[in-house]
Amino acid sequence: MIASPLGDRLYSVMYAMIRRGGAMAEVDTTTENEPMLGKRETVRLLVRLLKPYRWQAVATLLLLMSDVIGMLYIPTELSAMVNAAISRQGADLGVHGARMLVAAIAGSGGCIASYYMASRLAANVGRDLRMAVYKKSLGLSVADFSRIGTGSMITRTMGDANVVQQTLMMSFVMLAPAPVACVVAIALSFATDWQMGVVLLFVTVMMLVVTALAIMRATPIFMRMQELVDAMNTRLRESITGVRVIRAFGRQRMDRERLDTTFEGYARSAIRVNYVFTLADSLTFFLMNGVEVLITWVGANRVGALAMQIGSISALVNYAMIVMFMMMMAQFALLQIPRARACLARAVEVLDLEPRVKDAPDAEKHHRKLTARTDETREVVRLDHVSFRFDDADEDTLCDLTFALRRGETTAVIGNTGSGKSTIAKLLLRLFDVTDGAILVDGYDLRSLPQREARAHVAYVPQQAWLFSGTIADNLRHGAPDATDEELWHALDVAQATFVRELPDGLASRVSQGGKNFSGGQRQRLAIARALVRKADLYVFDDSFSALDFKTDAALRHALKGELTDAATLLIAQRVSTIRDASQIVVLEEGRVVGIGTHDELMETCDAYREIEESQTRGGGVDE
Repeated sequence: MIASPLGDRLYSVMYAMIRRGGAMAEVDTTTENEPMLGKRETVRLLVRLLKPYRWQAVATLLLLMSDVIGMLYIPTELSAMVNAAISRQGADLGVHGARMLVAAIAGSGGCIASYYMASRLAANVGRDLRMAVYKKSLGLSVADFSRIGTGSMITRTMGDANVVQQTLMMSFVMLAPAPVACVVAIALSFATDWQMGVVLLFVTVMMLVVTALAIMRATPIFMRMQELVDAMNTRLRESITGVRVIRAFGRQRMDRERLDTTFEGYARSAIRVNYVFTLADSLTFFLMNGVEVLITWVGANRVGALAMQIGSISALVNYAMIVMFMMMMAQFALLQIPRARACLARAVEVLDLEPRVKDAPDAEKHHRKLTARTDETREVVRLDHVSFRFDDADEDTLCDLTFALRRGETTAVIGNTGSGKSTIAKLLLRLFDVTDGAILVDGYDLRSLPQREARAHVAYVPQQAWLFSGTIADNLRHGAPDATDEELWHALDVAQATFVRELPDGLASRVSQGGKNFSGGQRQRLAIARALVRKADLYVFDDSFSALDFKTDAALRHALKGELTDAATLLIAQRVSTIRDASQIVVLEEGRVVGIGTHDELMETCDAYREIEESQTRGGGVDE
């Protein structure tokens, strides 16, 4: 009695969507032990994302409704065709057949078009969410990133956006048509026979109960699985990044046990979810078969009582199957909504985060470009009683620092490990804001200038040289996108990176992520060359010579002396030999300045500097 093409199509659609949803359960979506934001914030974000595509959403829903109408109209006409054949009204068969054909074409066309538009809509929303979180991340400070976590930010940008995108797609094609299909199917059943309507309504209510129980049981397990995915990512990241250390210390077994513990926790949660799905599916299929038997049995009695025609049984069975399949698909879509809400809440947390380092409202008014001048005594930057404390620290990392960086001069900073040397570089780049005092740039407080413009006049070589995947030329042009090849070669020569000339492809030589295909010293020299390509007023070298041998170090310092005559230079180093010729040397001890002067002056007046120099001269070295 069931129209098999309709049943096959519904089953195929349901199976495909459930398979897609099952794959989605493995998407990297993480939730940490953070307070969940309210529904209002997540709904507001979703509405904001959907607003540019509201007419596309309306068109998608209308097309889905045409699919539902066509789906329900076919068994209605099939019932009329059977009744016409039984009553030997052959002239009406062609009419009913033509109507079924039109309904099939309209429904199938609406189905295809609605799936396409729903996919486009979900993809656009996912893209916009991904871009919004990414753009927001560009404006966050180092402290903000430390609070959220780099791995979590990547997950929020990629995995969470994918979950929202796929859940939105499922909500349109699986959830939205279900209420309409159920209401219309039950109404048609009551129109055919009130007892048949009661049967279908009862089974629908039972299906709703099964769905509600499954959602209540599965939702907390899904949330736990998200936390376990985060734990797995952390463990895998540690294991992959530290694989050499693990092998060197023979800790493979212990590391494997840690991974197994995390994976087993996820596996147990996944098995529990599968138990819930298995029970729900079993009850659903039981209800599907039960309603088919019940409709056939009750319908036969009603036909015998001349309360309805025999062809109506076929329509009622199809109505019941449509309702059951729609409820099954809606059930799975509903199970994904809490996960999508969690992902939206995490996105809201990033988007509503107020950056700790941000431009002042009147930053543009106070903006003033640092123009190149030949006056070597002119101060480019002055640290005026600067103090800094990290948010989670009990005491200042830097305390009452006062010194100037002048054009044409090299200022060096030296001190023991943990004395705050690299923190000075981060403050000059305004990756952090000072806690007390001020950093004056061309006479203006650094906090009153736009971050983009202030950083545009600083060339920075980080402590850990990082290169991007691409070519050597691509990496060097991060300093100046319009730099010519001649300028790149000149910067490489000054940076003592002559090994590039020996490479077969020269500037076009490939660079792997992080520059792992080069040695530590080669990466440092390429990073120095990248900074030299930028014509800046201040060059900051944060322990950038540590991987160089003494001969290369000396040659590089000699080349830099003639290259940076019109700019101020800040040299942060551990080796006294690297900073011996600096115009002024700032000695730090526990975040405080204990000496400022030239090498010879400090050797006479600063005990801390003399101890560092003597320890290195004796061959004791320092901690790098």
